[in-house]
Amino acid sequence: MVKKITKNRILWLDLEMSGLSATDDLILEIAVIVTDWDFNEISTYQGVVKNKKAQLAQRFAASSAFWEANPVTRDALLKQNSTGKPLAEIEQELLTFIDANFKADMPVLSAGNSIHVDRRFIMAKWPLFDSRLHYRMLDVSAWKVVFAGKYRKKFVKPGNHRALDDIRGSIAELQYYLTKIK
Repeated sequence: MVKKITKNRILWLDLEMSGLSATDDLILEIAVIVTDWDFNEISTYQGVVKNKKAQLAQRFAASSAFWEANPVTRDALLKQNSTGKPLAEIEQELLTFIDANFKADMPVLSAGNSIHVDRRFIMAKWPLFDSRLHYRMLDVSAWKVVFAGKYRKKFVKPGNHRALDDIRGSIAELQYYLTKIK
């Protein structure tokens, strides 16, 4: 029996990539969490993309300063590469996940920190997934800028650069900012 989806939902997402160029860099992992507007988790998905070792090494070298500052994350991402799946397979799993959690006739609102960067990779690498996403996005980074600039309030989230943890940090960050609104 298919559960009827009656309330609006948010698709929180985060990609870990080898760098920030959607044309040159590689998607390493993706995580998505579906929440309601009270930010209760409804469903999660994680996917690891398998990349060619030589290409992966080349892209890590191109962003070496970042990866040298984050060796634990780099090594974990490299280690999990062998268990990954092709981009097309991950895209199909994402579409199945969306079908299970969102109304078929409604575009899906995506959310996260600096979500525009993730969206550039999605547009470049997963066009079918991109076609299901709404053009509007809930970017927590915009809240960060306003609260830091106007109110001198800063939320510090863990910086381990893993997709699922980063999403949960983004949700907690938005909740923090919303508590400051009177």
